[in-house]
Amino acid sequence: MKTSPAVTIHYCSQCNWLLRAAWMAQELLHTFGTDLAAVTLVPGTGGIYEVTVDGFVIWDRKTEGGFPDAAALKQRLRDRCFPERPLGHVDNKGVKS
Repeated sequence: MKTSPAVTIHYCSQCNWLLRAAWMAQELLHTFGTDLAAVTLVPGTGGIYEVTVDGFVIWDRKTEGGFPDAAALKQRLRDRCFPERPLGHVDNKGVKS
């Protein structure tokens, strides 16, 4: 039996990134809902903003050079955990008809 993926958002509390982390958690829960085991917020220091899925890094602010928008993070989570799942308008973002 396959277990549902767990997302962790490790954010810098010194930088006041709690609201950013909470907003991203809400976005992921809204899109993936009960397909996720959990979305956990972990406070840290030193400018950290890292999003992992079952320990695999899907976004690191220091490596990426900034923060993800919701669409980019949803796509990375989908690509890692639910590759066959469509994301509707998120997949079509930037595509001209």
